[in-house]
Amino acid sequence: MRVRTPRLVWAALGAITAVVLASQVVSVEAGLGADPTAVMILSFPVVGALIASRQPGNAIGWIMLAVGVEEAISDMLYIYAEYSLTIDPGSLPRPDLALALGAPTWVPFIGLMGTFLILLFPDGHLPSPGWRPLARFCALAMILSFIAILIAPVSFADQGHPNISNPLGIDALRPYIDALFLILLLIPISIVGCAAGLIQRFRRSHRQDRLQLKWLASGAGATAILYLIAMVPSIVLASPWDMRGPVWLTILQNIALYSFALIPVAVGIAILKHRLYDIDVIINRTLVYGALTAVLTLAYVVAVTVLQALLRPFAGQSQLAVAGSTLAVAAMFRPGRARIQTFIDRRFYRRKYDAGRTLDAFSARLRDEVDLDTLGPELVALVNEVIQPAHTSLWLRETQAAGQR
Repeated sequence: MRVRTPRLVWAALGAITAVVLASQVVSVEAGLGADPTAVMILSFPVVGALIASRQPGNAIGWIMLAVGVEEAISDMLYIYAEYSLTIDPGSLPRPDLALALGAPTWVPFIGLMGTFLILLFPDGHLPSPGWRPLARFCALAMILSFIAILIAPVSFADQGHPNISNPLGIDALRPYIDALFLILLLIPISIVGCAAGLIQRFRRSHRQDRLQLKWLASGAGATAILYLIAMVPSIVLASPWDMRGPVWLTILQNIALYSFALIPVAVGIAILKHRLYDIDVIINRTLVYGALTAVLTLAYVVAVTVLQALLRPFAGQSQLAVAGSTLAVAAMFRPGRARIQTFIDRRFYRRKYDAGRTLDAFSARLRDEVDLDTLGPELVALVNEVIQPAHTSLWLRETQAAGQR
C-alpha cells in the first residue's frame, strides 16, 4: 500500500487539475470569462497531495485532496450544464439535474475547510476523545445542509438560469423555505466550535505543535484581514464583488480572493517544512502590515467620501479629493507603521517589548557611567532579566602590562 499510495495521490491530483482547467475553457466559451478562484482552489489539492504522499497516515492531506475532488465534481456538473444550456443548447439531456446536483457542492468545500481541517490539524487526530461529539455534529451539519439545498424548491437564478427550477425540489416545502435554509446556520456554528478546539489545542501545545499551529493561524489570519480590507470599501462604495468596480478596488478584490491560497500554503509549510522558518517574525509582520493596510484603506475611503462631499459644490467632479486623500494616506504611512508596530509588540510580544525598553535604558546608562566595577553587576542583572539564563557569570579580561603583547 505504501508503494501505491503516491501513485494514487498524484493520479487524483492530475484528474482534479484536468477537470478544473476544462471548466475554465467551458466558462470562457460560454462567455462567462475565466474564474479567478481556480488557482486558489487548486492550491488545496496540490498541498494535500504533497502531504498525503509523504505522510499517508495524516488525515489533513486526504481532507485537502477531498476538497479538490469535490471541486472537480462541481466543475464537471457545471461543464455539463453550461454546455447543454449555453454552448450547444439541447445537446445533452437534463442540464437542470446537473444544476441541482451542483448547487449544494459548496457545502463540503466550505465545511471541510472550516471544520475538519482545523479540528484535526496538525497531526490528523482530534485534540482529545472528548471532541468526538463535535466531529459528529460537524458531519451531520454538512449532510443536513447539503440535503436542504438539494431539495429546496427554488430556481437557479444565482447560477444565471432564473427560468430553470430545481427538479429535485419538493413543492410541499415551499411555505417552509426560510425555515429550511436555517439549517445552513449549523455550518458556521460548527466552524466556531472547531475554532474553539484549535484554541484549546494551542494552549496545551508545546514546541513543534505550537509552531505548526502558528503557521495555520498566520495563514488564516492574513486571509481574513485581506478579505475584510477588500470588503469594507466594496460595501462603502456600493461596488458588488463582481470585478466591475474601480480598477484599484478590482485589484484589491482579486488579492483577497487569491489570499485564500495562503491557508493551504501555511498548512503545507507547517506539516512538511516547519523547522526552516521563524514564524514569529512572519506573524509580527503580518499583524503590523495587515493592520496598517486596513487603517490606511479605511482612512482613504473616508477621506475621499468626505472631501468629495465638501468640494462638490465648488469643484464638481474634480479629482482633488482623490489626490488629497492619496497624499494624506502617504503621509500617514511611516508614523502609522511605527505606532502599530509599538502597539503589536506591547500587546502580543510583551516580553520582547519590555526587553527592548530595558536594553535602551541600559544603553543610555552606558553613556554616563564608565566604571566597570559599577557596570558589572548591572550588566549581569540585565542579562538575567532579558535572556533569563540558567546561570550567569561575567569575565573581564585584564589589561596587559606595558610592553607585553
